[in-house]
Amino acid sequence: MAEKSTNEHILEQLKHGFAHFELVSSPLPSISTSKPHSFPPPVFSANSHRFFARIGPSLGSHSMKKVEHYSVQKVTGDGRCLFRSLVKGMAFNKGISLNPREERNNADELRMAVKEVICDSKEERKQYEEAVIAITVDESLKRYCQRVQRPDFWGGESELLVLSRLCNQPIIVYIPEHEVSFFFPRSCHAKYSCKLCYIGA
Repeated sequence: MAEKSTNEHILEQLKHGFAHFELVSSPLPSISTSKPHSFPPPVFSANSHRFFARIGPSLGSHSMKKVEHYSVQKVTGDGRCLFRSLVKGMAFNKGISLNPREERNNADELRMAVKEVICDSKEERKQYEEAVIAITVDESLKRYCQRVQRPDFWGGESELLVLSRLCNQPIIVYIPEHEVSFFFPRSCHAKYSCKLCYIGA
């Protein structure tokens, strides 16, 4: 009787999303073959993988279970593509569509906002110390401040660090076959993160 109750409990958990069902491959022999002369079926070799089902608690909250569909939106590769992709992603999150001129102008505004924070104000620069460190590993701050003014300036991690905090916008960067990079402002309450996918230059 207790076994039936447990089964019903597990089925209820599955039904309401508190548990999940998965097939797991195991290189170990099946534990269900307890007979001494039991051999695996001919389709399995001695070293083949067996599959078994496992039911366990679902990971994460109910909000983590929602299905999200993504599509890649290409941006113009004119040197300001990082800034264009941020502008496009943030506009998408707000339900706004930008024409090419607005996209370009807004991208340039983001680039210049980085320049103002890093190059024009010592006081503001102190708030973005990790970005300044990342910049000065490769070049002098003076050289950076000259380059960032050009419209074909290529943005990177330093600019994402600044813009994430400046715009109070979580940013997630996906790079195929690499790990994901996250840029989250310390006290961010944004509803959506801006998701970027870098697929090569």
